[in-house]
Amino acid sequence: MPAAYESVTDVAGLLARARELSLRTLIFDVEPMIAWWDTSQQALDEGIAAILAELGQLPELQAVVFATNSARRPSVLPSVPGLQISYRSSAGKPFQTAPYRGLPRPGAVIGDQVPTDGLLAYRLRFTFLHWNPPLAGVPRGPRAMQLIGRVVQPLLFSRTASPESTTP
Repeated sequence: MPAAYESVTDVAGLLARARELSLRTLIFDVEPMIAWWDTSQQALDEGIAAILAELGQLPELQAVVFATNSARRPSVLPSVPGLQISYRSSAGKPFQTAPYRGLPRPGAVIGDQVPTDGLLAYRLRFTFLHWNPPLAGVPRGPRAMQLIGRVVQPLLFSRTASPESTTP
C-alpha cells in the first residue's frame, strides 16, 4: 500500500493537518520552509525559532527534527519543554534512515522535494506533507528535483493521509 501524501501551502494548513492526524513526530526539511537556500545564519536561526513558536498548537507532538542535506547548522537549537528537538545537517536524505527510526509514531516529513523528503517519508512509513506553496526564484537544482518529483510522486503515494497510514 502506498504511503500517504498531502500537499500543504501554508503553515496554518500544515499545523491543522498535523493536529488532525495526532502526529507525534515532525521532520522538517530546512530549505526552503525554514530558511531559503543560501541565506544567512540569522535567517536559519529565526526560521527555526518561528516554526517552534507555532508548534504549541500540537498537543500530541513529542519530537521535531530539522533535516537538511546541506552542511548548514543553527548557531543554537532552542529548547521547548516536553519536546525532543534535533537538527541533522548533511542528513543524507533519503538514504540515511537510522537516525529517525526511534522517533515516536505517527509522524510526518514536511518538505518540498519528493525524491528526497518524500522518499524519506515513504521509507519511514510516515505521512509526506509536501510543502508546495507557489515559490519564485527557486534555484536550478531544486527546480530540477521538482520535475523528477512529479514523475515519482504517483508511484510512491496515495492522495490523502489518514491516522492509520502513519503507523507501521
